[in-house]
Amino acid sequence: MMNKKLDRRKQYTRMVLKESLMELLREKIISSITIKELCQKADINRSTFYSHYRDQFDLLQHIEDEILLELQVTLKQYNHNETNETFAMTKYLLDYVYKRSADFLVLFSDHGNKAFQTRVIDTAQSIIINSLKEDPQVINIDKSKYMIYFVISGCIYVIEKWLMNGMKESPEEMTTIITEISNRVILHSK
Repeated sequence: MMNKKLDRRKQYTRMVLKESLMELLREKIISSITIKELCQKADINRSTFYSHYRDQFDLLQHIEDEILLELQVTLKQYNHNETNETFAMTKYLLDYVYKRSADFLVLFSDHGNKAFQTRVIDTAQSIIINSLKEDPQVINIDKSKYMIYFVISGCIYVIEKWLMNGMKESPEEMTTIITEISNRVILHSK
């Protein structure tokens, strides 16, 4: 029973620290955030912070890693050669971005880690390429790698612009836009 209480406390502390960091990142860049102000915002002491994370950069890395893990799990569930599954996957991911839009705005901004976008692109490309290797219809995997990188990079940029413009279009509308563009690129490359 004591172990369960401790686990809940740890989970709560980590959640509060993550939320506090994301709030601070809306105001300033990661390198100007101090552990002192982060602890004040989270209402915890410094020793508690250091029992979970090395510094603010380590905490940001954990936030990014959680999102990338969610991306990996999602991408592995779909057949990337099936149009209806690609649409469903894109819709799921855009709903996820929509629900966490405040976090993604920060993570895609200069306040976070600009390398996060590259990590998202590399993760998505790796999973999609691995799924294509199993498809006997894909003849030139090297050509496919560049095409997929191009499509994913474009999708990330479109999502970033959508977020910055206040998400005026619904996730459904953006799913249609992104899949139509992606399908056109893929069709013209064959």
